[in-house]
Order: sequence, then structure tokens, then C-alpha cells
Amino acid sequence: MKILVLGDVVGRPGRNFLTQRLREVRSELSVDLVIANGENAAGGAGITAKTAEELQSAGVDAITLGDHVWDQRNFENEIDELPYVCRPANLPDSNPGRDHLLVEFGGFRVGILTVLGRSFMGPKVACPFATVTRMIDELKTKTDCLIVEIHAEATSEKEAMGWYLDGKATLVFGTHTHVPTADGRILKKGTAYQSDLGMTGPRESVLGREIDACLGRLLDGMPRKCPVADGDVGLQGCLVEISKEKPLFPKSYERVEIR
Repeated sequence: MKILVLGDVVGRPGRNFLTQRLREVRSELSVDLVIANGENAAGGAGITAKTAEELQSAGVDAITLGDHVWDQRNFENEIDELPYVCRPANLPDSNPGRDHLLVEFGGFRVGILTVLGRSFMGPKVACPFATVTRMIDELKTKTDCLIVEIHAEATSEKEAMGWYLDGKATLVFGTHTHVPTADGRILKKGTAYQSDLGMTGPRESVLGREIDACLGRLLDGMPRKCPVADGDVGLQGCLVEISKEKPLFPKSYERVEIR
């Protein structure tokens, strides 16, 4: 089984690219399951039911979210109706939405969950390490392999999570910073890891936003809108392959970038 995991989908350019290319990519790479972070899918901040359905129609099987989960008005009233979407597991229990996903394909039971980091991040959340420990205990008899995302600012926090879950998860990957890291590998105890997958969106940008607007804010400090850019659009992520003999640990890992 091959699982393709995509970095943050940024705005309409990211969504359009997946609509136009993802099914072709799935066929070319023999992908069985696609997971994507969708927290920037609607206008570059947040997600709506409509944009989530657009991603699913494009070929995304499971959508994870991050710190912008509630940025779009009324999404808190829509998320429960989207069985292929999960919000971060370490948000307060009072938050709506699923704290994990279970996806079955070809006899495999895949568990998917996201936690938010706490370093330099806005939302007040429970400890991501304690949350992951609890979730693994809950899911270990219900899943054959486990995909864990840490949506965080600090590379140190992401890397620490990778080592913490080495031997306990199939893949640990980071999102949020929109710039792919070069540290993807399979760790000592068998878990695949990458600190940040990057983004599915416009690379000719500053983290997906128009260059001139972002530069202006940095140069003069004046507030201004930074619209989503539209140049050099593509996807970034990783591909892992698992086998029925040892489904918890991937046979292979590789970084993926298609423009």
C-alpha cells in the first residue's frame, strides 16, 4: 500500500492544482491513499465544507487541520458533517469535530491524527506528547498503521516528536511552515519522519502569499493584506509504502515534489 501525504493546501491555486493533477499523480505513483493538510485551503486561512468537498472530489481521502481550523466563519457548525476531516487532537474536548480518522483500504486500517505544537503557537492546547501517548493507547488495537502529524512552528518540537514516536508510528511528519525540510528519512526503530512537508500551492511567494505585499510588511512594518500568490504552483509531500507483513513500519520513504 502506498500513502501520499501532502503539505498544507494553500488557497484556490493549491485546490485547482489538485483538481487538475492529483488523479494523474495517484495513477503514476500507484497511490492507494492520499492525506492532505487543508487548514489553508479557503482563501489561505482556514477551510469550509465547500473547499473540503472540493479537495475530496480532487482525490484527497483524508484531510487534517491546524491552528487555523476555526478561521472561516461557521466551520464549527460544518465539521461534524465531514467524516473525512479531523481537527487537532489536543484542542479542548469541547471543540467540535473528530480528533482522529480511521481509514480502511485493501485490508489495512490506517489511523490518522494531528497535534498542535506549543512553541511560538497561538492556540492554548494540551501537551502534544501526552495527547499522542493517549491516542496511541486508544488506537493500537484498531489500526494496522498510524500516521501522526505535528502542526508546529519549532523544528525542535517536531523533531522531538519524531524521536518520541520512533517505533510507535508508521510516519511522523510536520506541517505549518510551508517550506519543505531535507531531513526526511526512516529513523532507527523504523518510523518514517520529515520535519515539514512544505505546501501544495504557489512556490513563487512568501509562504504562499504575494511577494511584494509580504516584503512591504517586513520593510516598513505597516499593516497590509497579503493575498494568496499564484506563481509556480505545485504539490509537496512524501510517499511511504507499507506491506501486509509489517504494516506498522514503512518499506520505503521518499520526498515528493511535482510542479
